[in-house]
Amino acid sequence: MTLLLKQIFALLRLLNSDTGSNQIAAGVACGLILGFAPMLSLQALLVFVCMFLFRIQIGAALTSAFFFALMAWLFDPVSHQLGSAILETASLQPLFTAMYNMPLVPLTRFYNSVVMGAGALSLLLVLPVFFGSKRLIAVYRARVVERFKRSPFWKMWSGTSFFKWYATYEKLHG
Repeated sequence: MTLLLKQIFALLRLLNSDTGSNQIAAGVACGLILGFAPMLSLQALLVFVCMFLFRIQIGAALTSAFFFALMAWLFDPVSHQLGSAILETASLQPLFTAMYNMPLVPLTRFYNSVVMGAGALSLLLVLPVFFGSKRLIAVYRARVVERFKRSPFWKMWSGTSFFKWYATYEKLHG
């Protein structure tokens, strides 16, 4: 329970920071792929490499991967059907045979119907999740944060000497 609360608070802190919405949305989209992929697989490693090479918010990716992994479990029947349909397509059989005989490709576990279906499903959903999360971040920052900053609690808190000291410390040391 503590880990879940830590993840939620870290995500809220991230949403309230000055981090760009594209970086956070890309992190959520990478979290979708990580959550739907098997934990120790080649595709998960590829997503981690992309997160380190590009400006993608790693905290958002790991937090959303946790939640998408829970959702992937619910989508397993759909993933199995989709993966079976892809793997049983006759015209793709020579491709899958060649891929299976390659040195590293079998580490993706593409031959498993659930893994294949979850991978295809995550690739279909990655753009809607990116743009949807980008929109939700903008709405959250415009409505919720601004409303909270106008609340009496925030005005009282921001008037304390501790808050002023902390704000000065943040400006100087980041």
